[in-house]
Amino acid sequence: MPKMKTHSGSKKRFKVTGTGKITHEQANRRHLLEVKSSKRKRRLMADDVLPKADAKKVKRLLGMR
Repeated sequence: MPKMKTHSGSKKRFKVTGTGKITHEQANRRHLLEVKSSKRKRRLMADDVLPKADAKKVKRLLGMR
């Protein structure tokens, strides 16, 4: 059986931490930034951890399972 290919879109959007958690960039920080508060923009800078249910699907796309 051939090796499973990694999903190209997923590898660009998700990162795996050392402990195996999946992180992703948060939405709403691309445009219309004048309207948003500095506090909100700072909060959106940080990567967010995916919930377990979604992480399972993403791990399969990344070829981890």
